[in-house]
Amino acid sequence: MTNLLKKLAGDRKGATAIEYGLIAAFIALAMTAALPGIKTALSTKFTAVQTELQK
Repeated sequence: MTNLLKKLAGDRKGATAIEYGLIAAFIALAMTAALPGIKTALSTKFTAVQTELQK
């Protein structure tokens, strides 16, 4: 039983998976926060292009 607990305590595979999951969550959070600003900028740019093309 002691050997099993020592093996489980020394196993770092799960910790690495959790770290990658946290990194992915932070990236998704940053993208979610940035998308409204990007949407507004793209909309403005496409409107300007459309106006220039109609001249």
